[in-house]
Amino acid sequence: MIFKKLVIGIGVLISGNIAAQTDSSGIKQLNAVVISANRTEKNPLDLGRSVTVISGEDIRKGIFSNLSDVLAMQTGISIIGANQNPGSPQTIFMRGTNSNHTIIMIDGVPLSDPSSTNSALNLSELSTANIDRVEIVRGSHSTIYGSAAIGGIINIITRQKQKEGFHCDAELNSGTFGKQTMQAKENLFLNYTSKFGLYGNVEVLKEDIRGLDATVDTVTNPTVFKNRDRDNSKKNEANAKLGFKNKKINAFINFKLVNTKSDIDKTAFVDDNNYTLDFNRGLVNYHASYNLNDTISFNFNGGYSSMKRYARDDSSIVDNAGNYDHTYYDDNYLATTLHNEISATYRLSNLYFVGGIGLSSETMTSQNYYYTNGLWGPYESKINLDTLNIHSQTDYAFLHTDIDGQLFNKKYLAPFSLALGIRQSHHSLFGNTVTYEINPTLKLTEDAILFTSYSTGFNAPSLYELYSPSVDMFSNITRGNKNLKPETSRSIEAGIKQKFGNTAFISVSYFNSKVQNSIEYVYLWNKNTAVDSLTYMDYKGDVYLNMGSLSTHGIELSVETKINNHFLISANVSLVSGKLNYDPSLIDTAKTKGNHVQLYSTGDYINKKVETIQLVRRPSNAMVCLNYTPCKRMSLALDVKYNGAKNDVYYNSELGPYGALGFVGVKDYTLIDFTAKANLTKFLSAIFKVENILDEKYTEIYGFTTKGRGFYLSLRFQI
Repeated sequence: MIFKKLVIGIGVLISGNIAAQTDSSGIKQLNAVVISANRTEKNPLDLGRSVTVISGEDIRKGIFSNLSDVLAMQTGISIIGANQNPGSPQTIFMRGTNSNHTIIMIDGVPLSDPSSTNSALNLSELSTANIDRVEIVRGSHSTIYGSAAIGGIINIITRQKQKEGFHCDAELNSGTFGKQTMQAKENLFLNYTSKFGLYGNVEVLKEDIRGLDATVDTVTNPTVFKNRDRDNSKKNEANAKLGFKNKKINAFINFKLVNTKSDIDKTAFVDDNNYTLDFNRGLVNYHASYNLNDTISFNFNGGYSSMKRYARDDSSIVDNAGNYDHTYYDDNYLATTLHNEISATYRLSNLYFVGGIGLSSETMTSQNYYYTNGLWGPYESKINLDTLNIHSQTDYAFLHTDIDGQLFNKKYLAPFSLALGIRQSHHSLFGNTVTYEINPTLKLTEDAILFTSYSTGFNAPSLYELYSPSVDMFSNITRGNKNLKPETSRSIEAGIKQKFGNTAFISVSYFNSKVQNSIEYVYLWNKNTAVDSLTYMDYKGDVYLNMGSLSTHGIELSVETKINNHFLISANVSLVSGKLNYDPSLIDTAKTKGNHVQLYSTGDYINKKVETIQLVRRPSNAMVCLNYTPCKRMSLALDVKYNGAKNDVYYNSELGPYGALGFVGVKDYTLIDFTAKANLTKFLSAIFKVENILDEKYTEIYGFTTKGRGFYLSLRFQI
């Protein structure tokens, strides 16, 4: 019911304000440019794709724990973990695709984590520091950006040169988001820009969290021993950038160091007071571009990143007598990524080409140690993957063009434009993959376009999925599967963008995507035993397989309308649904040796065709933001965010001998936030925020707690 009211309310906003075009101010989003969609600067209104540009200054006008808080407010994006205890893992779902189907980039350099199971980035790593703007392009973009760009791309563009002279931007904020919780963050940005175009930036950030007990406590019996703890976290980040920019040259080198340390728990409902996770990333990215003239330019872009995750779980007290479980383990995961690309751009008034070649590589390794001293005496296990030399390399070449109809006929074809792209990628393991896109656009009026696109994409298997050496001692089947193919996608999109004078803007898009060769983690069971009669003794190992397909479709609506000089309203709605299909004829029987295949994600045995509509953690949602500026020195904002009902998973021990994941429903919820900003002096401003005003009790991930009503205060000093 709330969701329907939000949709109706957005329609009222549009219809009620199109007629009231009395203000001469422009819509901020339309005054921006976006480069990530086709590698050249273009007004978002002229692009035949669904895009959003968020300025760093707009981000700094609010109080956000990290970048996930900002992204969670955008059309077509669901961030799972954003409303949990700060420091908890955060995953992104764009347009209903999987968490590893969105590329996150810094200055055009992909940012991933090959040390994780599926290479997906934990978004809690990303702060709001060092951001000039964030560009979001929805839909498949593998033709331009390669692997993983199936759901969309997010490009974080770092701060460059400022106005001539010295600049300082310092921020202190603190707050609470539940009983006995605290969040404190300090951020300092320094810049010096010379009149010759040389500049240097330095930024440091420090964050300390005294958090919630992150798991839900369901034990009510007072005699049952409980050793629960609060889950705290710390983050330290440093950025440094040296660059030069004038009309011909833009060159920089940027350094980034991130360290996070978090208390974590075993699983849903299960606390652990001695489990910690340390994450460290070092990133250097570099860029050089040269404009030969108004027509031709050359670009070199690249970056190197190294990361380390260290998880440690020490012994815990398990009863009132003070006994320990006598179990200890630690896991070290290390990974690197390298990305280099050279491209050239050719521009005319009605035509442009951009093409390039590049190389991406990644490595990973791990060392795992486990010790226990139980009923049968001490047991110790050590696993080291250093000798396996786990790595992959992808070479690629791409070409993208945008053709204006005026090039052929100024009278009849002027409203038409066509973007075309093709890319060939060669992976060191699975070989060649070709992706392409076709993107026609029709300019209905000076302020309106109709667009559609057809694009293909791919997502390479992760290093863990390819090389994991874990092997079953009886079947000799390894968990890693070097025969894995890339996931491939076909996506269509159609939409319309309309600007109403200088007071309103609306964008509506429909999308439909199908991902084939989806990679699944499965159990294998003895082929000579009937499925209904399987026992623990029939286990034949676990493995990653290409299995079936993921289909998603939906509608996105976003609107921004300026009522007068004081009121600005923006809103968005994202409706998404989908299904998964599995076919036993697609199973690689050479890898499974003909054994029964059971999906861990659903518990289903794939001995017949299976269809499920249980898309996990991908809700429909809506957002309405009301901004009121009573005077130049003060602004007020009210944000209402609705998250629809969705499915989550839990471990169900009854799904087969070893159990598997079952589905559980999670109810919808609505959160209301209020923010007030005041410019106290020319250099000093203050922000006050109340988060979750109504103290809504809700669930984001089954078995884990969420933030309650929060109060935050921020002071910002700028010169």
